[in-house]
Amino acid sequence: MSNSHAHPPLKAVTLTHVRYQRGDQLGHFLAWISLVPVFISLGGFVSHFIFRRELQGMFFALGLLISQFINEIIKTSVQQARPETCALLEMCDSHGWPSSHSQYMFFFAVYFTLLTYYKIGILARKQLWVVGLLVWPLAIFTMYSRVYLGYHTVAQVIAGAALGAVLGGGWFWVVNYLLRGYFPTIEESAFGRFFYVKDTSHIPNVLKFEYENARAARKHVSYKRSS
Repeated sequence: MSNSHAHPPLKAVTLTHVRYQRGDQLGHFLAWISLVPVFISLGGFVSHFIFRRELQGMFFALGLLISQFINEIIKTSVQQARPETCALLEMCDSHGWPSSHSQYMFFFAVYFTLLTYYKIGILARKQLWVVGLLVWPLAIFTMYSRVYLGYHTVAQVIAGAALGAVLGGGWFWVVNYLLRGYFPTIEESAFGRFFYVKDTSHIPNVLKFEYENARAARKHVSYKRSS
């Protein structure tokens, strides 16, 4: 059969396809670390919408989407190649500057830190140590994993981290100083009422508030399930 009508090479959806050298335990660990953005997106924000319906969380997720959209625009414009080591992984069909994984995680880390510092969300300011011991190490390990596994250069992950940090801080300011005033309107809208969307930004300790109200609701017949 003639090769003149040969099909173009196939391309796979590589959302979770991260390669590492067989037998490399550190590489295996870092391969899982590099999937943290996927876990946050699918496990964190999707479950957040299903169970919490918080406007802060929704706008947090929207900011991450905007950040990744900006990343794709920059990558397409700059068109900087990934390192030569990436060719060995057979996963280099996209550009490398800036690193989207690093950008995602540093956006997430900065935004989450600001939420905690300003006592918005489930953590209080005195629990900033949780952010320092969990969120920031994950961000740094994710950045390191992209270099160790051969997908990016050091410059590419640093650029991604810097851009993510700037966008995370900027989006936090936009949401909490420009858009937050519209949250009550969204709550009272048809969308807000249908999906039970709410804003608890004004409540200093959301966990305590929900705990106490859940206990108090047991005393009211109107809140009890029908048998």
